[in-house]
Amino acid sequence: MEEQRGWNDILKNAPDNEPDRQRYFMIKCRELIERRKREIGRDLTFYDQTFGCQMNFKDSEKLNGILEEIGYVKADSEEADFVYYNTCTVRENANIRVYGRLGTLKTFKKKNPEMIIAMCGCMMQEPEEVEKVRNTFRFVDVVFGTHNIYKLAELLYRALYTRERVFDIWEKAEEIIEDLPSDRKISFKAGVNIMFGCDNFCSYCIVPYVRGRERSRRPEDIVAEVKKLAAEGVKEIMLLGQNVNSYGKKFQEPISFAQLLRMVEKVDGIERIRFMTSHPKDLSDELIQVMAESGKICRHLHLPVQSGSDRILKKMNRHYTKDQYLTLVEKLRKAVPDLSLTTDIIVGFPGETEEDIQETIDVVRKARYDSAFTFIYSKRSGTPAARMEENNPDEVIHERFDRVLQEVNRVAREQNQKMQGETGYVLVESIDEKDETMVTGRLSNNNVVHFKGDTSLIGQIVPVVLEEAKGFYYIGRLKDA
Repeated sequence: MEEQRGWNDILKNAPDNEPDRQRYFMIKCRELIERRKREIGRDLTFYDQTFGCQMNFKDSEKLNGILEEIGYVKADSEEADFVYYNTCTVRENANIRVYGRLGTLKTFKKKNPEMIIAMCGCMMQEPEEVEKVRNTFRFVDVVFGTHNIYKLAELLYRALYTRERVFDIWEKAEEIIEDLPSDRKISFKAGVNIMFGCDNFCSYCIVPYVRGRERSRRPEDIVAEVKKLAAEGVKEIMLLGQNVNSYGKKFQEPISFAQLLRMVEKVDGIERIRFMTSHPKDLSDELIQVMAESGKICRHLHLPVQSGSDRILKKMNRHYTKDQYLTLVEKLRKAVPDLSLTTDIIVGFPGETEEDIQETIDVVRKARYDSAFTFIYSKRSGTPAARMEENNPDEVIHERFDRVLQEVNRVAREQNQKMQGETGYVLVESIDEKDETMVTGRLSNNNVVHFKGDTSLIGQIVPVVLEEAKGFYYIGRLKDA
């Protein structure tokens, strides 16, 4: 009762507006952390485990930034004082993986009773999963979802102060709160959220239900963040959204994604601009023109097709046909001849026939993908597709998957031969994992290149002769080296 009265007093003094409210709680958390450090004579540590997409990893950068701001130090293992799982729920086996790992945390918490365990992200937007955590995994202390990531300091302070479990799940969010600490993993590359949520409701996808409806950030806020990143030495940015092509449509005065790109391109210091993901139904002629004219937008586009069959595309609720998709690809190839095109393909969608698979293989041959993420359909409860009847045995689906993958790999190998012998500009990202005398980086078209070099090249864009194509990557030589 005393803790509750104290907590109520703390709430009364907290600002109502964001992000000032979270800065207030970061200060309050830091006071508690400093006091505890003095008591135990060591730093308090945290560990993060992130599952899923780039949006989740971007969210984890924010969470880590807040934790470091309040005094936690990053640990190398889950035997830490604060551990969080940022979850993915696109496929149900992702949930199973998370629950499997939670058992290990329970063991660690027995050794360190003051350990705080948190779960957040898409999986925690599903009411049945939240109830499972609440009732079955009682050693989990803090649970929040995708809409209130920025509230970590407030939720953590409440858990530390009251020693009670904290569950804070929002069905939706109107505000976008971004101006808080962030811990970027790479100094010369950064992701920038431009929008959140999705309005497409593809029949196989849970994302609109757990990420909410589309909300776009104001363009001036995006540009300000990009300018700040440029001042910090960032050379390449990735603009992130579930469907970037629908950016800005809900503003009182709508702005297109192509217009936003023009604004971002004007920022001095940024040398490369990437973006994902693009939905084919919203990719405009204006965007194609901006890509063709730009000196900064990378020559790579990820354009998920999912299937080549009109019948399956309709069941998927994708809102385009095979011919419309291929016409779009033709426009892109004509406007940006050096474009690298990648895609997503689902094999084994409910009711898929041999004819449908042949249509998908035909798209692979005609679109000439540089690579493709090819998946076997995984039923996701809570989606319309989960209620559709499946009429194919697993062995048929796997045989079709193998044929699609074989064609994807054949075309990709041919595509990746095109630049052999040419000189390309590579952003060097790291020392090669297999040979420490070499470095690894990416071309504008996202192809990977390995060549002789050292750590002094990391973060630099350098000319490299692409001497040998190795299927999905190049072996190169630093020009004039």
